[in-house]
Amino acid sequence: MPKRILQGTVVSDKNDKTVVVKVERRFAHPMFQKIVRRSKKYKAHDEKNAYKTGDAVSIQECAPISKDKRWTVVTE
Repeated sequence: MPKRILQGTVVSDKNDKTVVVKVERRFAHPMFQKIVRRSKKYKAHDEKNAYKTGDAVSIQECAPISKDKRWTVVTE
């Protein structure tokens, strides 16, 4: 089964080898048919501390690395 890949923006790089990525999704409201934006933050593994706040990144699902980390940053 393929691993999910999401695109988002780095909102925090303060942790060692970890970045927090904000992923935004857009969908039509089921009743009002207005486009609604929802966002969620994911902690992703960044082995070389290469990404800084504001960078656009792709993250991929992986096996759990810690309590909260289940994603890794995919190099673009």
